[in-house]
Amino acid sequence: MVPIHYHLMLSAILFAIGALGVLLRRNTIIIFMSIELMLNAVNLSFVALARQWGSMDGQLIVFFVMAVAAAEAAVGLAIILMVFRNRETVNADELNLMRW
Repeated sequence: MVPIHYHLMLSAILFAIGALGVLLRRNTIIIFMSIELMLNAVNLSFVALARQWGSMDGQLIVFFVMAVAAAEAAVGLAIILMVFRNRETVNADELNLMRW
């Protein structure tokens, strides 16, 4: 059996890669994919800890996180598509639709 700290280290690495993607990239689609990577890293740690403690609570939380991530992806991609149709760019620096 694989030790728990291997799963947690992998989760931390994936979360760090996702955080760097959000902070360093300006393409909104890549930012979106980085957020999804961060959510999956958290899901991995929930499942690993739930298995370690012999509880189903972590897996139940993962189910809800996946449902929220799916809804976020659907709404977020729709917003990105509408912004792209109006502005013809997906660069986050050039988008100022929410500014007065």
